Amino acid sequence: MRQLVVATRNGGKIKEIAALLQDFELLSLDDIGFTHEIDEPFQTFEENALAKAATVSSFCNLNVVADDSGICVTALDEKPGVDSAFFSGERDDEKNLQKLLHELEGATDRSAFYKAVLCLIWDGREYFFEGICKGTIAPEKSGSGGFGYDPIFIPDGYTESFGSLPPEIKNKISHRAIAVQNMVAFLNALSA
Repeated sequence: MRQLVVATRNGGKIKEIAALLQDFELLSLDDIGFTHEIDEPFQTFEENALAKAATVSSFCNLNVVADDSGICVTALDEKPGVDSAFFSGERDDEKNLQKLLHELEGATDRSAFYKAVLCLIWDGREYFFEGICKGTIAPEKSGSGGFGYDPIFIPDGYTESFGSLPPEIKNKISHRAIAVQNMVAFLNALSA
């Protein structure tokens, strides 16, 4: 079985990726003994994903995938974007979600999209895969599933939030699912 390090400590992300990558043994940062914090100082998802992947790859000399993702809200000029995890000033899902709801009070345009960019370092080469899921921001939370902004994000074509939709649906249509599906197709083509 091929090994792939997923450069995160976020159990929700690893679970989502594992559901799509059955032919791989996924290792977390804890599994490889990586304890450092990785700065994400850049203003693009691509640069941040590359910074994480390159740092972890040089630490462990294994194939690594890292992602950077966030929610982009039309009425806020596509913010919080790369700052989604710290939108409130700290890494706190509930505070970030509440700040976003507060910023959108009275807004008529509640359209948004989740964006994920994966940087895969495979046999020393860098590859990028993107996924976008369009939707709207609900006026209040619903559901207890997912993480981050999932309880207020309603994907296009659905009436329930990512926090309410069953994981098997989210894992087919989410931004991360689309990016991972693109990566899986690439990896399968490599080994064909």
